Amino acid sequence: MRAFSPAPATSDFAEKSASTVGTWSMIGVPVRMTDRLAAVAELWNAHTQAPFPGRLRSVDVAGVSMVLLDSNVAGCVSSWLHRGGNIDDGRWDILAACEQELLRVIPELDDDEAAYYQRLLDMTVLVLKAPDDSSPN
Repeated sequence: MRAFSPAPATSDFAEKSASTVGTWSMIGVPVRMTDRLAAVAELWNAHTQAPFPGRLRSVDVAGVSMVLLDSNVAGCVSSWLHRGGNIDDGRWDILAACEQELLRVIPELDDDEAAYYQRLLDMTVLVLKAPDDSSPN
């Protein structure tokens, strides 16, 4: 199982989380996996409540299908949550590719659309930076 992105992008939520909500801090001090699971679960709950941006249903942005990007991240994050913070290599690879796509498309979106996809990026970064061992530290 994969646990770390070689050089993951950071997002505002993930950076704040680095010292407070269950991610590996920027100085390498591990924090509890249960906190990371709670942070991703909170973001996931907010994401599932949010409507998909209507304009993006049939639009590619920067060569990226926005519906497929949402679907890929959602599937990987949902699986990670259901597996208690573990992700298989295939889903890790998909999520790592989605991270790069998110970084490319978010600057091209309007405010509401960007907020929707920023939440996906926040979850992506938290999952990719999760330690392989899901037991509390």
